[in-house]
Order: sequence, then structure tokens, then C-alpha cells
Amino acid sequence: MAKKQRVFVVGVGMTKFEKPGRRDDIDYPDMVNEAVTKALQDCKLPYQAVQQACVGYVYGDSTCGQRALYPLGMTGIPIYNVNNNCSTGSSALYLAKQLVEGGQSDCVLALGFEKMDRGSLTSKFNDRTNPMDKHVEILADTVGIEAAPITAQMFGAAGAEHNKKYGTTPEHMAKIAYKNHKHSVNNPYSQFRDEYTLDQIKKFSTCLWAINKTTVLSHFRWRCRCYCSF
Repeated sequence: MAKKQRVFVVGVGMTKFEKPGRRDDIDYPDMVNEAVTKALQDCKLPYQAVQQACVGYVYGDSTCGQRALYPLGMTGIPIYNVNNNCSTGSSALYLAKQLVEGGQSDCVLALGFEKMDRGSLTSKFNDRTNPMDKHVEILADTVGIEAAPITAQMFGAAGAEHNKKYGTTPEHMAKIAYKNHKHSVNNPYSQFRDEYTLDQIKKFSTCLWAINKTTVLSHFRWRCRCYCSF
């Protein structure tokens, strides 16, 4: 087996998290341009140094990755579009890492962006099998379905299952939220920048197991993040 090459993230750039509808002067190519430009400036490399690109997004038509990157340069590089729900961005980064690690390229761009709709997450293609149908069946059989957004119910049920298996408590979730919100105050890219005490977080009413407005991540967001791997 050939020896794997070491891989480094040499540049990072991102945009601010935005709520859908808050700005009408920005689209995903604009977000990509901002994030990629920042990443290239961070690593002091030109776009022409990028040999391949892995682009992750969920809400968008096929080949949005190409449309997003073409304004930065028509260099003829392979552009791979990645869709893997909440792990889309990390999947794009992992693929970029493999391309460098395996010696296929020396410099690969990993990019993730999303421009979501208002409201709760919903299916877009209702004329075919839903990829989450088995998850929903198990959810219904184990804890039941409530009149609430299905994704939030899955997260709540996952928390409850973790509690049964490993003893995780709402106190643990509250401490995670406390840490995250404390960090967000100093992060200009955060969507929510309010700081809460641990007692405040624990007193918020919950809609599902240990889930309240401070412990669940808002799904209604626009953002873009870019990594240059070398």
C-alpha cells in the first residue's frame, strides 16, 4: 500500500450565518465568493492553485457547485457536488482530505454553503420514496409522532435514547448550550450572539427531551464555509 501523504488545512474563510429573508441582496454565488476569497487570502494562494473542489449543499439544483465557483475562475478543475444532510460540509472536507492524502492532488478546495427556506425542514420531492421513511417508522414505533417539526422530534428522541444508553441528562445538554452561547458572543459570524447563564438555560421550557430554544440549532439559515487543504 502506498504511503499516505500528510494533509493540512492551510486556509479558512466563511460568511456570517443569516436568517432567510433577512437580506435580499445576496445569493449563494455571493456567499461562495466571499468565503472562498477569504480562504485564499488566509493561505496566500491564488485560485489557480486549486486542483479539485468538493462542494457541499443540500438545498439547490444539480451542479450548484459549478455555478458557485465559475465566477472565481474557469480553470477546468473537477468539481464534485456533495449532499449528505447535516454532515454535508464535513463530507466535502473528508473527500478533499482523501484526494490530497491519496496523492491525487496537492491543493483541494472544500466548500459548503446553504440557502434555506423559511420555516421547518420539509421534503422537496414528494413523488418518490423519502430517504427518511425508515427513521420516521422507528420514531413512530418507539416514542410516537407529535404535532411538531419531524427533525426536532428526531433530535429529541436521539437525546432521550442517549440518556437511556449512557446516562446523559438535560444538565449535560444545558452545559453544552451554555458553552456554545458563551463562545458565540465573541464570534462575529454567529447567527445568535446572546449569552445565557446556566440557570437561565435550564429554566427555559422544553418542547421535546431537553430541547429548548438554546439547546437546538436553528435550521433556518444561510451561510458558507470554505477550507483549502494542502
